[in-house]
Amino acid sequence: MIKVIIVEDEERSRDALKEMLKGHFRNAEVIAACKNVEEAKVAIELNQPDLIFLDVELGDKTGFDLLRQLNKITFDVIFTTGYEKYAVQAIKCSALDFLIKPFSISDLQEALKRYEEKHERQHSSEQFETLFHNLKHLNADAKKIALPTLNGLIIISVKDIIRCESDVNYTTFHMVTKNKLLVAKTLKEFEELLHDYDFIRVHNSHLINLHHVKKYTRGEGGIVTMADGAEVDVSRRKKDEFLKRLAET
Repeated sequence: MIKVIIVEDEERSRDALKEMLKGHFRNAEVIAACKNVEEAKVAIELNQPDLIFLDVELGDKTGFDLLRQLNKITFDVIFTTGYEKYAVQAIKCSALDFLIKPFSISDLQEALKRYEEKHERQHSSEQFETLFHNLKHLNADAKKIALPTLNGLIIISVKDIIRCESDVNYTTFHMVTKNKLLVAKTLKEFEELLHDYDFIRVHNSHLINLHHVKKYTRGEGGIVTMADGAEVDVSRRKKDEFLKRLAET
């Protein structure tokens, strides 16, 4: 049985999530439903939950404030939030899960499925450290990302990524250190995640960091030479967008 605590400041949303869990997920037991940071901190310390559904905005405080107040995070978190770009980006970069309100039963099922799959692996406090770092540092140069590799979770700085290369359902990260990191996620997922940090997908197989472009050679689409010496083809349909964003970088 999964011991669940709901932290949500709106009573209607709090009750709706409680009913969804009660009616559709027999292996989830809601042991507390809290409306603010203070109530939640007491409930967590008293009940030692397995999973918390945590609203990002809690009155004049946030779910992040709650997490910072805890001496140790021994549970998993699924954030619930209305779309707020920066908070969602910080959560994504930390490899943590979230639901955009309003969400459906199927959205909740997917989130709990991801929780169960993740729960089989070792929980990492580094994910929360990455989250707090990203919330504190707004500029892209300080941004960090948590990558679930075959050997565990690795935290890297976004500015140190030269390029990302697709290999079917895997992505290889090429770093300024000349290290390569293999991640069991598609390139499309990282395309969405890194778009706002001056990354662009120039080809089906390549996502590049515009700050590490050393040379562009004209052609039908052209060829980009990266800081690691790699020559990456630019597709014809991406050429105009690439040149525009390169000029703006």
